[in-house]
Order: sequence, then structure tokens, then C-alpha cells
Amino acid sequence: MREIATQLAMLVLGQAGADPAAAAAADVQVQSVFDFIQKGGVMMVPIIGASLIALAVFVERLLCLRRSIVIPPGFQAGVTGALRDSCGKAVDYCKSDGSPVAAIFLAGIRKLGQDQALVEKSIQDAGEREVVKLRKYLRLLSVIAAVAPLMGLLGTILGMINAFQTVATSGDALGKTELLATGIYEAMITTAAGLLLAIPALMAYHFISARIDSLVLIMDQMSVDFVEEFAAPGASAGVISERTVVSDNGRKLIMPPAPAAKRSKSATPADAPAETVDAGDSGQAVAVTADEEDAMEDRAVSAGA
Repeated sequence: MREIATQLAMLVLGQAGADPAAAAAADVQVQSVFDFIQKGGVMMVPIIGASLIALAVFVERLLCLRRSIVIPPGFQAGVTGALRDSCGKAVDYCKSDGSPVAAIFLAGIRKLGQDQALVEKSIQDAGEREVVKLRKYLRLLSVIAAVAPLMGLLGTILGMINAFQTVATSGDALGKTELLATGIYEAMITTAAGLLLAIPALMAYHFISARIDSLVLIMDQMSVDFVEEFAAPGASAGVISERTVVSDNGRKLIMPPAPAAKRSKSATPADAPAETVDAGDSGQAVAVTADEEDAMEDRAVSAGA
């Protein structure tokens, strides 16, 4: 009986001595995400906030940078058909579309009939504005990817300071390395959290940038095709101008875009080729010479006076 009682006492004492160690181990281990955040300290709050912002920016850019939104299917064929009909219909088509590529084409269509360099410059300026819109919030994603590791490092430094301060102020800390190890362990959590945020944010930034570059390349090729077909010298013959002049007999003459300065009559030969097209009452095209065009314009001005 005495031996049995001794063994029971030793078993009870062993369990009692093991409980503090088990409790200490349970305190150190991370049991859940909330426990992970709690042990990280105060710097976990801005890291979590930055992670939510980065996620929102990534999802928003993914939705806005779909090709069907930036470059709608069939847009180029639609605007080309409208442009061959009239410039006004092409302008209305681009306005109703509302996509980034439509804004670029709209800037070029409004300059048709002018110098090719001016058309290209308008398209280039509109393209730069649309690229800025496509890269919206992308700088924020880049900043988060760069700042997140620094926030984690700051949290680690603050945790190390707290750990050493605890050891320094504890009277029985001599020889107890677990106190310092526990503080360091908890301080390193913020570094891990910062890296867990920075790595996906950086990957998301480059993913979005690559998608923007691919879309810009497609729009650039579409713009080159547009300029070569409609803005190059001698390539805009299929575009109908909307400037009209009414003759004396009431017929409407479809005129080319107005020149920068009026042509001198003396510099125009009498047998100059036709520059306008007379729609006529019968709907058939009738050639009108340059002299006849000048005469009709002079009569229109005198009648208005």
C-alpha cells in the first residue's frame, strides 16, 4: 500500500509540474488568425488595412480592364462602316460606345480632313489620357507592395524593444531565455505579415501592368490602321463631308472640308478638275468645277448680305 501511495504521489506531482510548461507552450503557439493578429501587435492594424485596399484595387482593375470593356468586339468594323457613311454617324457611334478605344478614335475622327500630322497628334494625346485612366489606382498598389515590408520591419523593431525591456525590468529574468525568445517570436510575426502582403501585391501590380500593356498595343495597332485608311494623303476619299452649299436652283452641293485660306480665282485654271459633287434633283452625281464653286460661294455671300 505504501508503494502504491508513493507512485500515485509521484504521478500527481509530475502532472502538476507539466501543467505550467504546457500552458506556456499553448501561450506561444498561434491557435487562429485572430490569435496571429493579436500576437503581432499594433502594427498589424495598418498591415491588415493595406491588405484590404490592395485586394479592392486588384479586383476593381480586373473588372475594368476586361477586353470587352476596353476594346468592345466589332468596334473597329462598326466605326469604319459608320465613317464611310458620314463623319457625323462615326462621331455618334463613338460617343454611344463610351469605351477607351472609342475616345481615341473620336479624337482622330474630329480632325479628319486636316493634316495627317494633326490627326496623329490628336490620337496620340487621346491615347495618353486613356492610358492614365487605365492605370488608375495602380500606383497605390505599387506603394502598398513597397511599404508593407517596412511596416512589418517596424513592428518587429517595436516588438524587440518591448521584449528586451521586459527582460531588463524582470528581477528573475537571469538565466530564463524563454522570456526573450517569446518576445522575439511575437515580434517576428509582423515581418511575416508584411511579406505576406507585399509579395501578392507586387505580383498583382505586374499582372495588371502586363494586361494594360497588351491592351495598349492592340489599340495602337487599331489607330495605325485608322490613320492609314482615312487620314493618309489620298486615303480619305470614301469619307463624306457634311459641309453643304445651296445653289441658286435649290440643289445641295456636297462640299469638301473648308480650306484654311480661300483660293485665288486667278490661280485656278478654267479647266480645273471638279472639286465638289452636285447631288442634283435626280439624285445622280454631277461634276462641278472650281470656278463654278467660287461663283456659287460668292452668290451665297452676296445673298446673305
